[in-house]
Amino acid sequence: QVQLVESGGGLVEPGGSLRLSCAASGSISSIYNMGWYRQAPGKQRELVASITRAGSENYGDSVKGRFTISGDNAKNTVYLQMNSLKTEDTAVYFCNTITKTLAVYWGQGTQVTVSS
Repeated sequence: QVQLVESGGGLVEPGGSLRLSCAASGSISSIYNMGWYRQAPGKQRELVASITRAGSENYGDSVKGRFTISGDNAKNTVYLQMNSLKTEDTAVYFCNTITKTLAVYWGQGTQVTVSS
């Protein structure tokens, strides 16, 4: 079992920045990949960014060049630095992990609102 706790969401103006954090606990050694997904009202959940333990990164097309994912293996934490935020980035952001046995775990979600 892996537990995920997100933090760092909030309200920001267009063009602003936010950093999300996701701390993992439990069966840490089983983690293969951690990432962020988001879901806006009336829309499907979509990939924002993911990173493997080896540091390989993957980004959704809508955030490339604006968002950066990073991981701190010593702290079992993954970060999502979000710059040049747009109103369409407004969503609930969920931390996600996939283990080496392909089990999937989700955090509770954190709201990000981009509005003037």
